[in-house]
Amino acid sequence: MKKNTKRLLITGIIMITLFAVWTLLIQTVDVQAVGQNGTDIGFAGLNVWFHKTTGVHMWIYTVTDWLGLVPVFICMVFGVVGLVQLISKKSLLKVDKDIILLGVYYILVIVGYIIFEMIPINYRPILIEGRMEASYPSSTTLLVMSVMPTLAFQARRRIKNKTVRYCIYAFTVIFTAAMVVGRTVAGVHWLTDIIGSLLLSTGLYLIYHGSVMLIENNNTRRKDYGISRKTAGAAKS
Repeated sequence: MKKNTKRLLITGIIMITLFAVWTLLIQTVDVQAVGQNGTDIGFAGLNVWFHKTTGVHMWIYTVTDWLGLVPVFICMVFGVVGLVQLISKKSLLKVDKDIILLGVYYILVIVGYIIFEMIPINYRPILIEGRMEASYPSSTTLLVMSVMPTLAFQARRRIKNKTVRYCIYAFTVIFTAAMVVGRTVAGVHWLTDIIGSLLLSTGLYLIYHGSVMLIENNNTRRKDYGISRKTAGAAKS
């Protein structure tokens, strides 16, 4: 268990580091003025080739945009779960630690989204409603890849019915794959935008998962220590 926890945290940190390196490379490797209004785009050869290959499919963009409300709804559901626990237990410290960490995790995802909206790394390959919009990383892909795994993770922890759990697992995998593929081929993002989102979201999720396991390991260790002390005290008496 301890090894798995450490592996999750280390892998998460590595993924975040790779995202930082990837972001740097996008601004330095094969940068050409091939974007809208002559904006610079990194990995220009790869991005332009992929964009021409897939083309632009606005209906896929619209569908995936609306389906992006699904992970928002999931965030709201877990927010309600935390609020109910807070009201019933009358203390934030008594709310399940994995739910508190989940709230912090969602906030970090939102902060990451806001930062890249304020500091555009590059712009979309097409105009959206006549406007240039920040493109890196793909915000919808980031949201889906960050939130959907937490649904499966929480389902495994909180739902005892195996059939319901497996249905949620299947929904999570199918929905996530469809959304990532949809945003990739819709033609509203460069390929490097999608890759950046995958790296960042994977890193953030693994750190969240590993943090939950770390807290539970520490709690288990404290309980075992307390039981061992009581047993030793009883033996002496």
